Amino acid sequence: MHRPRRDALGPAGRSRGFFRLDPRSTGRYISPCGELAIRGFLMRDFIEITKAMSDPGRVRILLALQGRELCVCQLVELLGLAASTVSKHVAVLRQARLVEHRKEGRWTYYRRAGREAPAQARSALRWLDCSLKGDETIGEDKKRLEEILRRPLEELCKNANRG
Repeated sequence: MHRPRRDALGPAGRSRGFFRLDPRSTGRYISPCGELAIRGFLMRDFIEITKAMSDPGRVRILLALQGRELCVCQLVELLGLAASTVSKHVAVLRQARLVEHRKEGRWTYYRRAGREAPAQARSALRWLDCSLKGDETIGEDKKRLEEILRRPLEELCKNANRG
């Protein structure tokens, strides 16, 4: 008996794997979460986001950036990692479109992605916030960050560049 391929195209509203064909447009599919996706893009975004969120240091960076922007030097001080390591972490987060940056003079400031970010990135950030709300490490990071924010940026950056 011949079985149709799981990903075979069907008429509007019919299933294509775990996506449903959007009856309003041709060639677009709706994921189970309800977002429209063009073939391949949803999977790539999902992989980038999950890769970015698979490291505790990157998760701590995302939570530290909640509601504020921080310089790399401040993140180095918070995490206790080398500036090059923090820069690599931030690059992975940027690749996943979870953070944005701006340059001001010699400093680069990072913030969490805003309304312009893809829906998948915004959903991942909301999930992260809800999931780790009462985490002990995150609570300690918040207290430490308050101390770090009181220190002059020039002092932090000088120390970060030495280590």
